[in-house]
Amino acid sequence: MCGIIAVTGYKKALPLLIQGLEKLEYRGYDSAGIAVMDSENKKIISYKSEGKLKNLKNKLDKKIISGSLGIGHTRWATHGKPVVRNAHPHFDSNEQVAVVQNGIIENYLELKTRLESEGVVFTSETDTEVIPHLVQRELNNLSKLNLENSGSTLLIAVRNVITDLEGAFALAVIWSGSPDSLVVARNQAPLIIGLGEGEFICASDTPAITNITNTILPMEDEEIALLTPLGIEIFNSENERQYRNPISLKLSEQIVDKKHFKHYMLKEIYDQPQIAKNWIKQFLGEDISSFTSINYSFDIKFLQNIDQIQILACGTSRHAALIGSYLLEQYAGISTNVFYASEFRYFPPPLSPNILTIGVTQSGETADTLAALNMEIKRRQSSGKESYQPNLIAITNRKDSSIARLIPNVIDISAGIEIGVAATKTFFGQLLSFYGLAITFAQIRKSKTREEIDQMISNLIKVPSLLEDLIISHNKISEELAHKFSNIKDVIFLGRGINYPIALEGALKLKEISYIHAAGYPAGEMKHGPIALLEKKVPVISIATHGNVFEKVLSNAQEAKARDSYLVGIAPKCDGTEIFDYLIPLPLIDEWISPLLTLVPMQLLSYHIAAHRGLDVDQPRNLAKSVTVE
Repeated sequence: MCGIIAVTGYKKALPLLIQGLEKLEYRGYDSAGIAVMDSENKKIISYKSEGKLKNLKNKLDKKIISGSLGIGHTRWATHGKPVVRNAHPHFDSNEQVAVVQNGIIENYLELKTRLESEGVVFTSETDTEVIPHLVQRELNNLSKLNLENSGSTLLIAVRNVITDLEGAFALAVIWSGSPDSLVVARNQAPLIIGLGEGEFICASDTPAITNITNTILPMEDEEIALLTPLGIEIFNSENERQYRNPISLKLSEQIVDKKHFKHYMLKEIYDQPQIAKNWIKQFLGEDISSFTSINYSFDIKFLQNIDQIQILACGTSRHAALIGSYLLEQYAGISTNVFYASEFRYFPPPLSPNILTIGVTQSGETADTLAALNMEIKRRQSSGKESYQPNLIAITNRKDSSIARLIPNVIDISAGIEIGVAATKTFFGQLLSFYGLAITFAQIRKSKTREEIDQMISNLIKVPSLLEDLIISHNKISEELAHKFSNIKDVIFLGRGINYPIALEGALKLKEISYIHAAGYPAGEMKHGPIALLEKKVPVISIATHGNVFEKVLSNAQEAKARDSYLVGIAPKCDGTEIFDYLIPLPLIDEWISPLLTLVPMQLLSYHIAAHRGLDVDQPRNLAKSVTVE
């Protein structure tokens, strides 16, 4: 969850660290800290603050710190309260070794007990603090071998330490004994190296380095690297030197511009029509009239023998997967199950043959999803049966991520960098990916005629212009409605069929950024318990699009209205929708594509309620953009 950054070279480290942390703050903002090497005095200078990065920046105001080697951290708290003593960097007892870490050291209590028995005194409640103490112990042992103080010595010490660490982690270590050396390591947590001009920078995610370079070296699991102003050395777990070519970031990965919008979230909602245009161009082709198949970057022949699909995801990605499941089953005619990735790892279904496993994660780094995929790959490979071997697809917004290195068949949603912690445009991009898969399987299984597929494509082509109009009109409507809802404490969202997951997503968005309790239900289930919650102070938001359950949804809404609930409808203006106290109008659209439009009022309403309440929309409390811990 946390964000780490580290730099070595010839430029002043502090400005680079702060710039990087500003781009990483979406990963956690419980505290922030930096450590910079004073090479002249061979001393590490450190500053930390509780809360958001601005507090650290205020503390650093007018401070002159001239070193060119440094590490920085923005924290999402796991072990220990979000207070200064638990902020990174963490030090050894002599303050000669400084460490920042993203992840969880699962065996830290065992390591801490061992160190305390040796006389080490801990100053924090974090799992990370064991690392600098362990590194210092290793350095003390190495000094007995008369090894010189150098980056290579630090590399050996850190390598020896990480063999004792259990869990997922990415870390950066500096040592006053080698004032220009930086050692970094990763295991199941993201870490990339940027190649600048006169400096090397290491960070949790690409936005942190784009102000310096667009050339990167992604690190692989169980790798460790030594960075000095003279170069980079990367080694695997067998201590074998690794060589690989750098890669260049796409322009969309380099530009993070809020434009004229007050918040990134609103800007990212407005990005969605362009994402739809890009998707149509990339996956349907320039000439729609000659469409034959979805344009994937991988060979889809292996999909011919698939009998069943399982999808692994968490959070908003899971809601996209639920809509994907509906499309794959109801449109394409292939049995599909969606699993919480966090549950699948420990309670997988029995193995069955010819299954496609789809992992969905916008960041490509979601720990639960990666762990579940790794487990599934291993248990299928160990079966020894050809029909049980893993068939895999990843849907992600980051083609340079861990999931893209784990799975060869990647659907890149190409939504560009998303800064708002609450996912909006990446959710939309994931939905489009499932529409593409549904069309592909409909063709493979011949569950739809050419005319029916052409109709789906025709409807998808209309989405960008429909979205543009909806966002403009619904933005005003949602802002008006937000004034009515700013003091509510509970909201119920209702949907049926393909729009039931949109109800779930609407409830999640409201919870994430407005801190209002909300729940999504299938509309027909409200009378089986949730109806007991209804009263005047509990508004009900109902999604009703034309289709085979339109009248049923209106009937379910009527049940809520009979209990005095304030009733908001997301529906076309037509006969029957006059029952709503407030109507957010939709155009008459094909039910198959309706989620691509019904998501808009959910996003905008949550946004405007949060903004009206004066909350931090882009960085809601207790959340982080990339969930890299289990």
